[in-house]
Amino acid sequence: MALAVALIILIIGSVLFHFLSPWYLTPLASNWSTIDFTLDVTFWVTGFVFVSVNAFMAYAVIRYRYNSSRRAEYQPENKKLEVWLTVLTSVGVAAMLAPGLFVWAEFVTPPDDAHEVEAVGQQWHWSYRFPGEDGKFGAVESRYVSDDNPFGMEADDPYGQDDVLVFSPTVHLPIDKPVKALLRSKDVLHNFAVAQFRVKMDLVPGLVSYLWFTPTRTGNFEVLCEELCGVGHHTMRGMVVVDTQEDFDAWLAQQPTYAEVQARQAGDPQLGQAQYAICASCHGMQGEGNPVLNSPKLAGQEAWYMRRQIEYFKSGVRGSHQDDVYGQQMAPMAATLVDDAAINNVIAYIQTLPDNPPVATVQGDVDNGEQIWTTCGVCHGINGEGLAAVNAPRQAGMDDWYLVTQLKNFRAGVRGAHRDDKYGMQMSMMAAILNTDQQINDVVAYINTLPGPDTQQTIAKGSN
Repeated sequence: MALAVALIILIIGSVLFHFLSPWYLTPLASNWSTIDFTLDVTFWVTGFVFVSVNAFMAYAVIRYRYNSSRRAEYQPENKKLEVWLTVLTSVGVAAMLAPGLFVWAEFVTPPDDAHEVEAVGQQWHWSYRFPGEDGKFGAVESRYVSDDNPFGMEADDPYGQDDVLVFSPTVHLPIDKPVKALLRSKDVLHNFAVAQFRVKMDLVPGLVSYLWFTPTRTGNFEVLCEELCGVGHHTMRGMVVVDTQEDFDAWLAQQPTYAEVQARQAGDPQLGQAQYAICASCHGMQGEGNPVLNSPKLAGQEAWYMRRQIEYFKSGVRGSHQDDVYGQQMAPMAATLVDDAAINNVIAYIQTLPDNPPVATVQGDVDNGEQIWTTCGVCHGINGEGLAAVNAPRQAGMDDWYLVTQLKNFRAGVRGAHRDDKYGMQMSMMAAILNTDQQINDVVAYINTLPGPDTQQTIAKGSN
């Protein structure tokens, strides 16, 4: 009897949990209501089977419980029961599969008027590409992918010159316009999924998959990777912003074309030297940093990372948090670099400054720090040299006190909390593995032991 009671409680509890649970599908934001219908059919069919089977088990336990005055009857075959089970099972399976087959047929047949966008996945980042005014994508090749050409664009293809490149994990789409998303991976398996759109599809290296949908309401919708793609899989997030047509057109016009990216001029270090005079008052004449003024070393840091941080300070992505006191000081200083040319010039000058190692100030358990660095090194490089491909800056040879401060800021949400700081958000999730200040000191103490850039280059040449 105890088993029968447990089965009955299981049935009642499961049904109540399904209908009373606060967790259910997110509000629909696309045309795929048929997918919700298919899910509902699956719930009803499997729910009916679950209740029926467990109710029958409870009935059988009660009805045929042990009785010393009764003998069991052995029936090796029962054709009538087998026919009923076969028919009912077939009906249930067909009821679940048939709607899905119709939906799948529609899912793989995008409308002729759907406009295209390419979503490119890599560890652990999303980027996007739109065809230009000619309506055709330029050719891409994996062998052309580099830090300077992250999309792998074929430089001589005329169709690619007007392609619009979106280097951010945030993409905008117009409302009520069908869109066909071409999906391409640059490294491993990924999966493009937006819960509110009810669509998802794998990105497979070496081929281009696709999905299509029509956004039906404006708003911000998170993009998730739902295919395990490495240690940073949980941080691989993006955003789809659904706009009115006018807002979308304005946003798209602000994004650079491939031709514009190619035409960008490199910074002039001579002009940058004069502009750096303001920076030198805090960061030092040689970019060596000044811990007394809480100004980190700049010499030796990658140009792409410094450019992003200056733009973040200028736009308020950094330096706007009430507890980021030193970031608030940096924000008005970054504003003195009035345009992209000024930013490129001052960065070009910083690249000419001597990359002298700073004095180590942080003490910690190096052995424990090495174990922690096993995770960090996946993005930042085994020697802390930084990897632009995964948007991870150099750590080795930089100010250890500054690394400690920023790790604490990431962990506390002082940095990386701004909705437009997608890479800071990733780092906040990873910094959460550092549960104590001592662990932060340990990993930074280990970073102090990593080879500087000169040593790394020597190692690279020796391996060749």
